[in-house]
Amino acid sequence: MDFFNRREFINRSALLAAAAAGASASAEDKPVPLPAKAQNDKLRVAVVGVRGRGMSHVGGFLGKNNCEIVTVCDCDEAVIGRAMKRIEEKQGKAPKYEKDIRKVIANKDIDIISIATPNHWHALMAVWAMENGKDVYCEKPASHNVREGAIMFAAARKYKKICQVGTQSRSNPGMREAIAYVRGGKIGKVDLAIGLCYKSRPSIGDIGLKKGEQKPPATMDYDLWCGPAPLKMPKRDVPKNGTVHYDWHWIWDFGNGDLGNQGVHEMDKARWGLGKTTMPNSVFSAGGRFGYIDDGETANTQLCVFDYGTEKLIFEVRGLNTDAYKGAKVGNIWVGSEGYVVCPNYAGGIAYDKSGKEVTRFGWGKNAKGEMAFIADEQHHYDNFVKAVRSRKVEDLNCDISEGHLSAALCHLANISYRLGTEQPIGKDTKVSDDKNANEFFATMLAHLKNNKVDVEKTVGRFGPTLVIDTKTEKFQMRDKTLADKANAMLFREYRKGFELKEIA
Repeated sequence: MDFFNRREFINRSALLAAAAAGASASAEDKPVPLPAKAQNDKLRVAVVGVRGRGMSHVGGFLGKNNCEIVTVCDCDEAVIGRAMKRIEEKQGKAPKYEKDIRKVIANKDIDIISIATPNHWHALMAVWAMENGKDVYCEKPASHNVREGAIMFAAARKYKKICQVGTQSRSNPGMREAIAYVRGGKIGKVDLAIGLCYKSRPSIGDIGLKKGEQKPPATMDYDLWCGPAPLKMPKRDVPKNGTVHYDWHWIWDFGNGDLGNQGVHEMDKARWGLGKTTMPNSVFSAGGRFGYIDDGETANTQLCVFDYGTEKLIFEVRGLNTDAYKGAKVGNIWVGSEGYVVCPNYAGGIAYDKSGKEVTRFGWGKNAKGEMAFIADEQHHYDNFVKAVRSRKVEDLNCDISEGHLSAALCHLANISYRLGTEQPIGKDTKVSDDKNANEFFATMLAHLKNNKVDVEKTVGRFGPTLVIDTKTEKFQMRDKTLADKANAMLFREYRKGFELKEIA
């Protein structure tokens, strides 16, 4: 399946280089590529952020591929215990602990920075690391806003660094087979990709609405945790349940809602299956935060429509209780003229003919218990990253930053449309698009809300404008200049002093 890595790599890199004009090095400025890292050379790894996803990063490098985890970095010293103990047990000695990422990137004895922090830190840490000679494995989404991804791409190319984004489905053999099947014409002409994030997200509480600001954990350097984002005290009930460590996903300053949390995995696969290596021509989004009133800001129910010309990508988030769609809750469907493929997980999928009869399965085999099941292992993604670190060949990566940037950008573009939307009862308009499939999905979304006791005739949601995108500059270009200016202003953010993310000269 080399065509995934080489043919598309040339195309997407050229397009992204144009989009990053003014942010990447000139041809005569390009650094000399580093020599390949020998297989017997130990790679020294620092894992940043270890309360949640970071433990997967620990497992991905610990005792694997001649890697040694030499440093654990987290701004909250109370959450490092599991990681420190596990690493010491495996390696025979405890890694060094650092609270401040700036000390980690300054350490010349570190080869790899593996980032599992909140979204708002991803791009700045990655760029700092690459500027200081480190290769980067960065958790999804690659960025917190669109422009950050282009800057990460420019940094990776200028400094000749390997930068992989953690959408691990890209490396699972069964998923790669499923995508090859879709892309290979086995279900005919594919004109629709569907991504689903049907994942229950309960209320995070409304203590902030009642009492205002709360104190973060005493063990946390909260100023450092906020980093490039505004220094605002949390408004969730932090002392009671510690949600500052997760509920940031639903706060715009730090997270991107479920589009940029669980959803970016499925967004990435949807675009991959369509073979699209640019931004869409336009985006539209509608939805809201329904079913409860809490301190969360992002949508828990959201429909997004991306126009790629003859192909469409439809994405839906449902955070309330719901049934599956064609066997998938968190997954993907690609619809072709001769059939469709459903991928209900990270491992693989099932191909069907036009009548709905199963044709074949991908990623299906015997698990550790000897039972037939879908088989996935995110270790493939870490292995793929280390392979590229040693070869110094960006095209060896299954999810280079060029891919991670585009998939994260889809989430950000849809959120911009949503945030610029008009507030009105969510059930007021039943037609939201000229696309038949989009209207059908919106109708089923309203039915889903009704099933969850949401009065769609009275409950207010947001209907975003259709935003037109210049795929070469990665900026909005609507006739309504006021709207275009507002949307373009949301492609980047203001950064706090000392935590600025700057264009790559």
